[in-house]
Amino acid sequence: MTFRVTILGSSSALPTVRKHPSAHALNVHEQFFLIDCGEGTQTQLRRYGVSPLRVNCVFLTHLHGDHVFGLFGLISTLGLLGRRTPLQVFAPHSAEAMLRSHLQYFDAELPYELQVTEVDTCKHRLIYENKTLEVWTVPLRHRVPTAGYLFREKTPPRNIRKELIPAYGLSLAQIQAAKQGRDITLSDGTLVPNAVLTYRPYVPRSYAYLSDTAYSAKAAGLVAGTDLLYHEATFMDADRRLARQTGHSTALQAARAALAAGAGRLLIGHFSSRYKDDAVLVDEARTVFPAADAATEGDTWDIRPRADDTMPASEAVSLIGRP
Repeated sequence: MTFRVTILGSSSALPTVRKHPSAHALNVHEQFFLIDCGEGTQTQLRRYGVSPLRVNCVFLTHLHGDHVFGLFGLISTLGLLGRRTPLQVFAPHSAEAMLRSHLQYFDAELPYELQVTEVDTCKHRLIYENKTLEVWTVPLRHRVPTAGYLFREKTPPRNIRKELIPAYGLSLAQIQAAKQGRDITLSDGTLVPNAVLTYRPYVPRSYAYLSDTAYSAKAAGLVAGTDLLYHEATFMDADRRLARQTGHSTALQAARAALAAGAGRLLIGHFSSRYKDDAVLVDEARTVFPAADAATEGDTWDIRPRADDTMPASEAVSLIGRP
């Protein structure tokens, strides 16, 4: 099942000829979620093969321009493309007033509904879910109210190992019971554990997006165990005083957050234009957290679980034996 993120923008407030402001496109089971929407996002979506019409929801971390300026153009474009399904936008307080003002002047007759949900940036709260996914807010430390987001797959129902149905002569009632998590007693009294008869179709995965923020041990704890962590790293640690003044993190601090969270991998981004080579920030992060990389525009990262406890069918049969 698909769980991957495409980097659309990796710069901080000042765009450059090589970088766009913050935006990530997350694909969860072919449902697309846009996280932040800096200037140029709709162009970046097309450049990297994501149709704007496929965006289900937009999650804004805060209302600084380098995270929202692209949303106004995207809203208009979706209307021109004939979108009919509602677009959900999750954002901190004042976002609805901001967007309603835009609609008044530029998009008063959209063919779809714009649904805005206010996010409480002070609380860790479930704000969105469907059959396969949960999205939680993560309070961050910035100059304005800001929330990160934790995207976490739900534990899927267990599947029956079809090759074991005839092997153990399972009845329909036994199959249903196994799917519900119960062990099965065969006609000869043999007890077959549920873990032998069933398997998880996939191991639940998670992706955390923390931008913009000063270092926060609390935020790291709230995304503990995440498979892939994106954490802003606007500055190098030599500029940590400036980072503190502006409510941002250094690459070293991002790495410490990943270490504290026990993350599987770390992506850093939101780079200041003062650094001409992202490699210096990545190298700094790797001194603390070796599994660190730059959030490079156009790169797509498949989010993988750090452990898979699914038992192969051959091993399952060998544990019990065929009746």
